[in-house]
Amino acid sequence: MPFSQFGLSSAIQRALSFNGYREPTPVQEKVIPLVLTHRDVLARAQTGSGKSASFVLPILELWSKRRGEGKAKIKALVLTPTRELTLQVANTFKDMGSFIPNPPKVLSIIGGESIGDQLYAIQQGCDILVATSGRFLDVLKKKQMNLSHLEFFVLDEADKMLDFGFAEELDLVLGALPPQRQNLLFSATYPPKMETIAARITHDPVHVTLEHEEPTAQSIHQRVIEVNPENRGPLLRHLLENEQYEQVLVFMANKRASDNIAEKFRKYGFSAASFNGDLTQEERIETLEAFKAKKVRILFATDIAARGLHIEGISCVVNFDLPRSPADYIHRIGRTGRAGKSGIAISFIGYGEMDHFALIEKRSNIKLRREQIPGYELIGTPPAKTKGPAPVKGKGKSKKDKAREKAQADAQKPS
Repeated sequence: MPFSQFGLSSAIQRALSFNGYREPTPVQEKVIPLVLTHRDVLARAQTGSGKSASFVLPILELWSKRRGEGKAKIKALVLTPTRELTLQVANTFKDMGSFIPNPPKVLSIIGGESIGDQLYAIQQGCDILVATSGRFLDVLKKKQMNLSHLEFFVLDEADKMLDFGFAEELDLVLGALPPQRQNLLFSATYPPKMETIAARITHDPVHVTLEHEEPTAQSIHQRVIEVNPENRGPLLRHLLENEQYEQVLVFMANKRASDNIAEKFRKYGFSAASFNGDLTQEERIETLEAFKAKKVRILFATDIAARGLHIEGISCVVNFDLPRSPADYIHRIGRTGRAGKSGIAISFIGYGEMDHFALIEKRSNIKLRREQIPGYELIGTPPAKTKGPAPVKGKGKSKKDKAREKAQADAQKPS
């Protein structure tokens, strides 16, 4: 079905064609009509499914029909967990609204940039504000931002925002927003906390879950290679020298590891860079642009690259270190095999990661064959599993004993 089925304006249709959008993805087919009919939406959609356009397009359509006169006022607020996703969503709004007469003023606010300059830009007027939740709260505390005209509130990658402590910040955000607004929540996973968050934000939402969507993309060939930790670097170099991987994204456990291994690979003659939270915002943008332009072949990154980054042509994702959660595994490998293209995801595991990867498989509903590469085989023996001491019956205090002791202590306190 074409995008014309939604009745979007000719200006937005023109932007879709200009930016290479041909047919809506499943999440776009379901969400766009709901937003256009002013419903609150709670959508579960994995990374790479096209969810940004599913809210950008209808918000632009509705905004253009009731934009109002005079200075631009904040009509839409989108909060995201990362700087890179914030910039990408803002760019999508700009791209899709570029052919609208007097297009909307779209402003992105993120950490790592001058908050003074951001406040000034807000006060000059903007229609659509896209922000990381942390910087949005920083700006909110300045009490120089008018949100009384807000009509749309969007949480993108809401599950990741929960990981960053957003649940504790929610009262401050909701207290600043007008009660009458349209709410859209998008999440790749649906942890129990999400129910609580959704109930506080949305009103009678429509739940959107893609019925036949697999937890991991079918277009991604997933491999698991058993290797000792000290041989992961040499094995990765071996794979890069013998496989035709053009653009490779390698996930590391921490910032220091990503910096160190990128430097080692450069010494071996590879075009490599690191991408982590220690970079300035300018350095982060420059690094990503170099990777997108294929000036850098291998990007060693922490999990800030796992969410929301849309980089065309990543042929291979490598889990040098496994992610902490199964959900993050899905997000990581989703950086390849996008828009129906094929991709490869490789995970390195040793004895210490076998149980954790088995949990990832169970939660992701997959079962992968273990491989060993000649010359880099897993050697040694697995460490013996130890159990803690078994509880001894009768040694713990009962609830009655604890209550009795507390009552005696309270009675002995001076009045």
